[in-house]
Amino acid sequence: MSGNPVQLYEEDFVRWTEQQAAALRETAGLGTNLPLDWENLAEEIDSLGRSLRHELRSRIAVIVEHLLKLECSPATDPRRGWMETIGRERLEIELLLDDAPSLKGDVPSLVPAEMARAARYAFQALRRHGEETAAVVTKLAAASYTEEQVLGDWFPGDAPHAAPLPADGERE
Repeated sequence: MSGNPVQLYEEDFVRWTEQQAAALRETAGLGTNLPLDWENLAEEIDSLGRSLRHELRSRIAVIVEHLLKLECSPATDPRRGWMETIGRERLEIELLLDDAPSLKGDVPSLVPAEMARAARYAFQALRRHGEETAAVVTKLAAASYTEEQVLGDWFPGDAPHAAPLPADGERE
């Protein structure tokens, strides 16, 4: 990755926010007489990167929740909608990671971190629809997904570790 801030901005926005916030804090420590609120400027720049991490976490949680519903719900009607939501969120994550490749390193920890929260939400949704059974509770408690299952094209019932979709230029 580039050391040039302008190029870094184009290559990895999250890394750029981290670098710029550090530079602002360093400049503030030099005692410059420019009338700028250095620390709050640095905090606001930092928050831009944090918001992208939050977006990634949120999108992963939605995917996990819908995978859990597909795996645990006996209902047949909303399945296509759940699958479409999963597909849309996967594409949005792909775009997010293209803009901020440094976030790829967060994915392996975010998937298991979101499992319990997504399972609670899936359980509440299934319960509201009268699908609260011992089997559903057992499946939700035992469910676990890999990074490849969450971000790839895998759905419950598929082979355990389906390969991710090819990039746009790689499709036939």
